[in-house]
Amino acid sequence: MSLLKSIPKIDKFIINKAFEGLSKSLITKISKEKIQNLRENILNNTIENFDENLLINSILEEYNDINSSSLKPLINATGIIVHTNLGRSLLDEKSITNAIKIATSYNNLEYDLQKGKRGERYEHITKSLKALTGCEDALVVNNNASAVFLILNTFCKNKEVVVSRGELVEIGGSFRVPEVMNQSGAILKEIGTTNKTHLRDYENAINNNTTMLMKVHKSNYSIEGFSSDVSFEDISKIATKYSLIDYFDMGSGHIFDLPYNLSKDEPSILELMKQNPSLLSFSGDKLLGSVQAGIIIGKKDLIEKLKKNQLLRMLRVDKITLSLLEESLNLYLKNELDTIPTLKMLNTKVEILKKRANLLKDKIENFMNCEVIETSTMVGGGTTPNKKIPSIALSLQFKDFKPNKMEEILRKNLIIARIENDKLLLDFRTIRENEIIKIENILKKEFKNV
Repeated sequence: MSLLKSIPKIDKFIINKAFEGLSKSLITKISKEKIQNLRENILNNTIENFDENLLINSILEEYNDINSSSLKPLINATGIIVHTNLGRSLLDEKSITNAIKIATSYNNLEYDLQKGKRGERYEHITKSLKALTGCEDALVVNNNASAVFLILNTFCKNKEVVVSRGELVEIGGSFRVPEVMNQSGAILKEIGTTNKTHLRDYENAINNNTTMLMKVHKSNYSIEGFSSDVSFEDISKIATKYSLIDYFDMGSGHIFDLPYNLSKDEPSILELMKQNPSLLSFSGDKLLGSVQAGIIIGKKDLIEKLKKNQLLRMLRVDKITLSLLEESLNLYLKNELDTIPTLKMLNTKVEILKKRANLLKDKIENFMNCEVIETSTMVGGGTTPNKKIPSIALSLQFKDFKPNKMEEILRKNLIIARIENDKLLLDFRTIRENEIIKIENILKKEFKNV
């Protein structure tokens, strides 16, 4: 009981000099929790003494942890460009600067400067998308999953949507097309088999309750061997013949041709727009290389109906997203593709990556074993499934350290590497030039004098 009596009173404890200048309410909250835990531990005989300084330090540690940002900038040394776990596509710093100006000022988000009255927030992005893709109209929601849901709910509630069985995909986070269709109120009409779907399957499935023919891009897997599917062009022709909506959930669409023959199986927005589709939707933060968003383009009358759906209020994007997306689209319009980090990394020549890897090797080979090797990586982010792209990596070895131990050391220093064939690799496909010296300094700090 004497130990219980030594526990300080809250009101006196929180005025300790160690807490001066800190939020009184947060310090009080943490202190109450810590002291309550201390009291319970004493009663349970799990501690035998009490040190007030240790209690103060524990409270300060939690206080600082709460107030520090849990989101941190990382160095991506995995080689995966659109890494979902690491924030997908990077944004151009100039675009961020322009967005800051919008975010820190009143702006014309929903104000028509010419007419002097309320305007529409989507107009800001529509003009760029029209100029870039030739679409009649456009709409932006918070991600492509939202775009799929909004489209199905608007046009297909209690109506049939025809989809190939080979395209009933599941993407990250257990996002399944059949379940989304069910939640939207649409009725799924499966056709074909897992590996083969024919044009006649679509035509045979059409009835009086059919409203849409939908194609879903197999963004994170591929079907090889005895297989076939139907092109969106042919699906569009049937939809036109029967006065139905043709819709392509592209997942990750790209604008211009991609290197390493990646465009072969990855749909191009500009190519598909030549077919005058009813609706297309795609992500903003994958191969487009911009901010997270679900972009819908297509026929004006259909986009207008989407805008009238009450769900749009829950799915709409804010001024910062619109500003960043508009900046990215304008880079395409000005053909400044090298300013888009995702495209820049994807298009960087292997010879340049090798020079960068050798630059780091020269700086660290006096204290650790390293070798510049040719390797391959993937674009990532649910794009270009099973497609490898060439890259250059620096293989690191140090004394008797296992690769897992070295990976953990680097991870604690906010460098995310990869382990392959029992080797720790720093893949230069995703290491930016200005990050090389940072990696050098961290390696010197952690390994040079060990």
